[in-house]
Amino acid sequence: MSSTVSVPATATTAQKEPQTVPIEFKHPLDPLTADEIAAITLTIRHYITSKPEFKPIKAVKFITTYLLPPPKKAVLAYLSIPLVPGKEPGPLVQITRKAEVDVCIILYPYEHEAEIDQFLDVLNGFSYNVILSLDSEGKWTVNTFDKLPDGVQPQISVEELIACEKIVKADKTVQELAKAVGVLPEQIFCDGWSIGYDERFPQTRRIQQALLFARFSEHDNLYAHPMDFIVIIDANTEEVLQIDFPPHYKSTANGCVLSVPKTETPPLSDAAESFKLSNRERIPPPTKAFDFLPNLMVETEEVLGPAGAKAKEKKQFKPRDDIKPLHIMQPEGVSFKMNGNELEWQNWKMHIAFSHREGIVLSTVTYNDHGEIRPIIYRLSLAEMVVPYGAPEYPHPRKFAFDSGEYGMGTMANELSLGCDCVGQIYYLMLNISPHVQPGAYVSHSGAAIIIKNVICIHEEDNGVLWKHTDYRPGGRTQTTRRRRLVVSMVCTLANYEYIWNYMFYQDGSIEIEVRLTGILQVYVQQAGEPNPFGTTVAPGVNAHYHQHMFSFRIDPMVDGIKNSVVEQDIIPLGGEKSATGEDYNFAGNAFTTTETVLETEGAREYDFAKERRWRITNSARKHYASGKDVGYSISMKGGITPIMARPDGWALRRAGFTKYPIWVVKDVEGPKGGRMWPAGKYVPQTRAQPEDSVGSWVAGELPVKDEDLLVFLTVGTTHIPRPEDWPVMPVEHVNIAIKPQSFFDKNPSMDVPGTKDGKSVPAFSGENVTADSCTSCH
Repeated sequence: MSSTVSVPATATTAQKEPQTVPIEFKHPLDPLTADEIAAITLTIRHYITSKPEFKPIKAVKFITTYLLPPPKKAVLAYLSIPLVPGKEPGPLVQITRKAEVDVCIILYPYEHEAEIDQFLDVLNGFSYNVILSLDSEGKWTVNTFDKLPDGVQPQISVEELIACEKIVKADKTVQELAKAVGVLPEQIFCDGWSIGYDERFPQTRRIQQALLFARFSEHDNLYAHPMDFIVIIDANTEEVLQIDFPPHYKSTANGCVLSVPKTETPPLSDAAESFKLSNRERIPPPTKAFDFLPNLMVETEEVLGPAGAKAKEKKQFKPRDDIKPLHIMQPEGVSFKMNGNELEWQNWKMHIAFSHREGIVLSTVTYNDHGEIRPIIYRLSLAEMVVPYGAPEYPHPRKFAFDSGEYGMGTMANELSLGCDCVGQIYYLMLNISPHVQPGAYVSHSGAAIIIKNVICIHEEDNGVLWKHTDYRPGGRTQTTRRRRLVVSMVCTLANYEYIWNYMFYQDGSIEIEVRLTGILQVYVQQAGEPNPFGTTVAPGVNAHYHQHMFSFRIDPMVDGIKNSVVEQDIIPLGGEKSATGEDYNFAGNAFTTTETVLETEGAREYDFAKERRWRITNSARKHYASGKDVGYSISMKGGITPIMARPDGWALRRAGFTKYPIWVVKDVEGPKGGRMWPAGKYVPQTRAQPEDSVGSWVAGELPVKDEDLLVFLTVGTTHIPRPEDWPVMPVEHVNIAIKPQSFFDKNPSMDVPGTKDGKSVPAFSGENVTADSCTSCH
């Protein structure tokens, strides 16, 4: 740790002398290092063992450990970013590095050892939230140690998801049920999922549901072999609690009929009774292989089937051989610079961090506007996401995972591969330790750090034409400037599904958030000839249910300062519906105009396609010299606006109310544990309604948001009606949000980007008559 850090120049001038202030970190927003995580968890262990109320202890499971960000104004003062345009930054204040931890303590419920031996499998699990601070001597101290309310569960850890499969595979009843459909114990695999919503179990138990599959050979695509029952386990006691058999559909003269009279969940029962209640036959998993690994897709005559039997099958696969190499080269190196976690590129400057819950976190995003450092966004990240499935029959409605709030997007991040996930000249973020790469780190149950190497990728891409104009007159000249963008990306695997997160910055001052969705569909077994009104048969016996992916992105704006507003703009025909072509004020009937409304109080807004509704974040303290408008950044969500299909009083919307509206605007209210962060609540697993600390409750306060320090939550998504072409691995689908300057710059800020003439560009085929000098006026 350094004893002093140079504070950069103020935001109003790049020439002011830097200041120094004694601190105990390199940057106040740097994430916790692996060493810090180990020191923090050791401090908590010592604290727990010193307290008699935590005895006798069976286990201590660390669930999350992350930086508790310091107050916003303190960070901005440290970085010399003013709160008001044209003013000096706020006064420097001491910043204390803090950490926040969620930990589960599992106790035997009896004090005496004799009783412990007798009741070894009877446990009490309690969860705590801990705040620690780093003192001047570099030691961590516990500040608060708060027990979470009964039934409130912290995130599900990666280790718990992995353990779920071991619990299921070892269960004798599961093994017998699998054997009955030709699956050996070693061929049983499952994905651990959050329980979703199931009132049959007390919220005090730490529950998962296991979606079962068979794997008939090593690295076989197990999703091609879904099984016909679902298991529920307790992650603390490591026992199977329930086995559910979903009912099935039949075709009748009166249409599609379910094998049970109701779609509701039946009472708890043993496996035999549960199967009886489903009122259908057992269904063996499909055996046909649908692999995605090239060596498994090659032509073969033998495919291993159920219970080790060998079935004859001819696979036809031949990799394409007409693809020539395509290389991306930057012979003079990249155009961006890194200083620890801070990045500078093409007038942009920002802090990049790894978060166990959000994945990528971008902070203190500024733009150098001809020497004036102008703030734009204080913090930008994924705040929540939910994937509700559309089949109504039990237990499929339980499938609506909050992939961020229940698991943590960062904990699911891939170790990226150079030349595969990231192509070109790539930089993998150095977190805190330079010049060696410090990978992303999150906490394990033991308190040690789990390290993900190459977790965040940074690179530049050509993105077509930035701007161009040709004077078509004889002798006229042409100017073509190509568009380059900087991409900050991460890839996360959530069981069967992959999400690729791209935050992209452009030379014209624009920002784009892009989600790419790929991976393997979540599927369930289908009887031969069974109709599937809520899914698509993507392969024989494989039913991919309809579902949605809904994302909430949190923007903490600071457009030329932290006092911002949100303006809603509608585009409407002149005169509205009552006007008629031929009238004096719109004779041709072609006119349209805009109306604008400044949002005064906290709330949510609908998207109106008929009015091409849009929003922008503005600062009324500064106006554009020509348009007269408040400086601002517009938000375009047309690349992702998606209505939620669940009923307003249904299970999904009881928990994921943020999906009701595409935009929520609230005031930022900072407390001892930070600001308003999580639109569905901080603790999401096993909730049955939105907690008080969530976006629906925040807007009920109706605090003022005009010219205030505000937060904007954007909801985008996609409704996935699976196609056979999505099988066995789905081509990427895109969801986009565009954030563009509007009356922010005097003119196009990319006019100073040099024109393009790439000397490495050559004709595709020899002998082509291509005039090499046809673009001489482009540079």
